[in-house]
Amino acid sequence: MSPAGYWPQLQAAIEAGADAVYFGLKHFTARAKVGFSVAELPEVMRTLHRRGVRGFVTFNTLVFEHELAEAARAISEIADAQADALIVQDYGILRLARQIAPHLELHASTQMSITNAEGVRLAQHYGANRVTLARELSLVEIRKIIDETAGEVEVFVHGALCVAYSGQCFSSEAWGGRSANRGQCAQACRLPYEMWVDGRKRPLEDARYLLSPGDLYALEQVPELVDMGVATLKIEGRYKDADYVALTTRAYRRAVDDAWAGLAVRPGADERAQLEQVYSRGLGPWFMSGTNHQVVVKGRAPRHRGVEMGSVSRVGLDAVWIERRSAPPPLKPGDGVVFDAADWRDPGEPEEGGRLYQAMPSLDGSTELRFGNNTVDFTRIRKGDILWRTHDPDLDRVVKPYLNPAAPLAKQKVDVLVVANVGKKLRTTWTLSQHTSATVESLELLPTSQGRALSEDAVRAQLSRLGNTPYQLGDLRIESEGSPFVPASVLNQIRREAVQRLQALQEAGHTVETRDHKAMLARMLGADPAVGPLPNGRGSEEGRGSEEAQLHVLVRTPDQLDAAISVRPASITLDYLDLYGLRPSVERVKSESIPVRVASPRVLKPGEERILNFLASLACPILVRGAGMIAPLQLAATEALIGDFSLNAANTITTQTYLDLGLDRITPTYDLNAQQITSLARSIGGERLEAVVYQHLPVFHTEHCVFCRFLSTGTSYKDCGRPCEQHRVALKDHNGRAHPVVADVGCRNTVFGAEAQEASLHLADWRSAGIHHFRLEFVHESPAQVAAVVRVFRRALEGTISAVQLQNELRRNAPSGVTEGSLFVPKDYLTFPILQ
Repeated sequence: MSPAGYWPQLQAAIEAGADAVYFGLKHFTARAKVGFSVAELPEVMRTLHRRGVRGFVTFNTLVFEHELAEAARAISEIADAQADALIVQDYGILRLARQIAPHLELHASTQMSITNAEGVRLAQHYGANRVTLARELSLVEIRKIIDETAGEVEVFVHGALCVAYSGQCFSSEAWGGRSANRGQCAQACRLPYEMWVDGRKRPLEDARYLLSPGDLYALEQVPELVDMGVATLKIEGRYKDADYVALTTRAYRRAVDDAWAGLAVRPGADERAQLEQVYSRGLGPWFMSGTNHQVVVKGRAPRHRGVEMGSVSRVGLDAVWIERRSAPPPLKPGDGVVFDAADWRDPGEPEEGGRLYQAMPSLDGSTELRFGNNTVDFTRIRKGDILWRTHDPDLDRVVKPYLNPAAPLAKQKVDVLVVANVGKKLRTTWTLSQHTSATVESLELLPTSQGRALSEDAVRAQLSRLGNTPYQLGDLRIESEGSPFVPASVLNQIRREAVQRLQALQEAGHTVETRDHKAMLARMLGADPAVGPLPNGRGSEEGRGSEEAQLHVLVRTPDQLDAAISVRPASITLDYLDLYGLRPSVERVKSESIPVRVASPRVLKPGEERILNFLASLACPILVRGAGMIAPLQLAATEALIGDFSLNAANTITTQTYLDLGLDRITPTYDLNAQQITSLARSIGGERLEAVVYQHLPVFHTEHCVFCRFLSTGTSYKDCGRPCEQHRVALKDHNGRAHPVVADVGCRNTVFGAEAQEASLHLADWRSAGIHHFRLEFVHESPAQVAAVVRVFRRALEGTISAVQLQNELRRNAPSGVTEGSLFVPKDYLTFPILQ
């Protein structure tokens, strides 16, 4: 399955042999800068279908309450345009789409962060026909999930990797108000950071981009993926150009065909070099081949590098000499190159490079490079700098046939059955692999041959003349009685008519039944009188604001726990890195007669079930952070389950979906601003929400471990020496803000925002909407700061200090200041009615 940002990429994917293409519209898509309009969609689908290619529409963003009516209408239009599938992130939208278009194929996006069999089954329960797994899974883990589930599983095999789990990144939202879950990723992971360990800057030499991983390249893993039963291999890249789409599609098309035929897949050096050349930050299988934190992030550069060609051996006044690497094709005039000086030049400085004017071999084995006048500043190039070829004009010639072909390059095999009986019309049946068939008969009855009898060679010669059509002859079977005479002209006429009929059948596509989208949305929102209101108090105003406010405190260290116990909140949640220290702390809190809760990890992979079993054995409520953990915990735990922000509940339908699964309360996604949380509380019932009023926003949640990568020589938790238990680490950005990094029980890292996000200005509105469960979360606060923050919030909730006084107190006590962050409500923000 290949990506398409727009028409050029769509055409390139078709000609290079994609089975399916995925693309977005102008809204509700995780790549908001590219996409087709709704008006263009019917023609897109006709274009794909007449070439035998399926078209999948990305609908993979969280949908806000005021957008539900527009989302319902869009789903109906997409189904009516004969899209083959909808790719969805939001569980509420998954359910809504199943109601509006019962037979439309639905795919669970990788942004659902599905990493285990239970996550697959949950998505399937709500209507997903196919599930795209998280990109952080290994081949062993993928195989285990497939073995334990039914239905189709899809994996990414090529392209850019997000350092954070898709759907679990809030950096853009926290630092720019542009949510990655809303298709507006600002790529904060591609920025340079300094690493501070225990309060001191750690020299990292050329590794400046600590959160910028290389690109995925799994061409060599294709045979195993095919063998284990992966349904679809997905290429990332809706922001990439047509050249990238053509070359990657062609490479994986060949690999899949070879693997399916049982042939050995051995990508050549030239093929890999082409994929590196067209777009690469450094290719590798990364997590797919298992955990090795030393290789996923090199950190030298965050952008496309191309092919490494050598290093600078000498710099002259108007020329540079390089020592070449042996593998790539040699440099030549016209190549685009860049000099990589990351080991001595500051990040953000422009790099030297340009088009080569000359590339000449020298007697000492080096290559002399010359450029056009004044295009390169040779004083900014040093011996040892790495040279990359960023563009190869020869590759343009390789790609060109796929971009504007005179005739279709990708051909669909059509099997033909010929029935030729004397005294009857010649009947032919043409069948495509998608089970589309056309039957064409001759106009006249077949006479007895007076000379040469009908032969397969003669029939094949005429029927295979499919030239400029998108078809090629596959299997040919002839059934005949007597010795019929079939003129070549008859076969030619039948062939032409068959092509026309097949094209018409394919272009006509299929009809997807849709129901009244307005009625279906009203029913799901409980606005249908026949259905009644949603459970749990939806629409009720009674009792809102009358409940006593409950202050819940989440701590991450034993020192913070001491402080939390001293102020005796409504509950204490333990979010510890070390499971071994968890049980004694739970028992200690219980002994103080304070309700205690424990937090689950955000990700659970195959083989990590013991973590949930241990948490359940503690016999206390659990803060659940992954959808795939809800069912196992329901079976194992007897105490309450509270859903956390990472479930991404952004609207009434999604929130109610999780509550119906048995959660007592849920924390809304951090993509909602304060007014949207207020509206959600009024819709769903404020008592069912737990709002976070003080925290450091968890901006990145990543499988990549910076502790292991930069504080050890190990490759995983097995040999890293556990530096996460010994050191305090922060990543300092270009603005000087130090963002704490914390590891969890699964050795995954969370990067937290430096400033504390607080909700002082919104407490009154939230309480009036019925919210009375409020949570304070601490990362690197001292015990004194923990106690001070809890006390000042308690005073605010008791009404003894104002919101402004609360805000001023928080400024004095938060380690790095405070921010309104994602809670900020723009002045022009409008509250829309639920139904339009």
